[in-house]
Amino acid sequence: MAINKLPFFIARRYLFSKKSHNIINIISGISVVGVTVGTMALVIVLSVFNGFESLIVSLFNSFNPALSISAKEGKTFHFDEFPADSIKNIPGVFVMTQVVEENALLKYRNKQYIATIKGVSPEFEAMSGLDTMLIDGKFQLKSENQPHMILGAGVAYYLHASLADPVNPVTVFVPRREGNIGTSIDKAFNSRNIFPTAIFSIQQDFDIKYAVVPIDFARELLEYDDEVTAVELGLGADADQNKIQQEIQHILGENYAVKNRFEQQVLLYKIMKSEKWAIFFILTFILIIATFNVIGSLTMLILDKKKDISILHSMGASKQLIKRIFLIEGMMISIGGAITGLILGGLISWLQQQFGFISLGNGTGTFVVDAYPVQIILTDFVLVFITVVSIGLIAAWYPVNQLSKKHIDHKL
Repeated sequence: MAINKLPFFIARRYLFSKKSHNIINIISGISVVGVTVGTMALVIVLSVFNGFESLIVSLFNSFNPALSISAKEGKTFHFDEFPADSIKNIPGVFVMTQVVEENALLKYRNKQYIATIKGVSPEFEAMSGLDTMLIDGKFQLKSENQPHMILGAGVAYYLHASLADPVNPVTVFVPRREGNIGTSIDKAFNSRNIFPTAIFSIQQDFDIKYAVVPIDFARELLEYDDEVTAVELGLGADADQNKIQQEIQHILGENYAVKNRFEQQVLLYKIMKSEKWAIFFILTFILIIATFNVIGSLTMLILDKKKDISILHSMGASKQLIKRIFLIEGMMISIGGAITGLILGGLISWLQQQFGFISLGNGTGTFVVDAYPVQIILTDFVLVFITVVSIGLIAAWYPVNQLSKKHIDHKL
């Protein structure tokens, strides 16, 4: 046991004792600081990316349903033929919304814009969080049997639409099913007037695309009876989404596609993940450069301790024991820097999460959140620690291997 502790004891003495050349102390200090800063940067950046990812997902979840059901072939399917009752009776399913989506031309005064009208049944308000994303107006799709429209912020911007205009409605145009484009516009298009009551802002992809209307209004405009383009489901907080998704797919068969939130926005999620890992690898590369200080520090220490190496060898110390001393010292630099970096990075991330010291913008309220969002995930700390220690081990191995060749082998 004493022999096993000897390399660690000597390595610790070498690390903290004053060297004969002060430059070695400086290089050792720089090595620890370099690893600390690199580790801290990895933790902070990953936590910020987690925060932005969580924020974006929460914004998308306020519009996207937990599960979306659509036909694999064709644009629409008949809701009367859909096994709605069987799906509603599945434990965990608490709301079902009928949806009709179609591109349409919106006209307000002299402004025109092509958007997607999303006709929804009354359950939509209970299922979505869209009412929490309003920046103007009141969530109201019907009043006194009159349909109303809720505009995305981008759509409202391009139309210059005003909620305070009781005279000029938004006119919605869609092609007739049997329309003849070569004839007059009245014969080629169906059109209906509707007044907007609210404007929502979620994310640019939604804001510039959608205008939400009652499903009856959309069906009348599109000449539908009971057709829907999708059925959206809201699940309970404790529901097993994967199990419910599989059960619904089993009930519906192969003619329907049942998608969870990830599958509905698969490209977005892949981009967010790839950006996070790209930044991780870039910072890891910077950390690798920083660990060159460890190589320099160990090389200088080996040169400074040539007499000690000779004495240890003369006293019977094996080549493996001498190599282990300097390898442990290199690992102590890396581990010390890693632990310090993890603590500082975690502390800074926690302070930002709690108090939001670093703000976004200039306080004008143009962002969804006022400060950089942060989410601390334990697995990131484990990953960063393993990465830093692995890089440190490789960095320490090189000068120690050279020690074996230059200072020990020729004496044997």
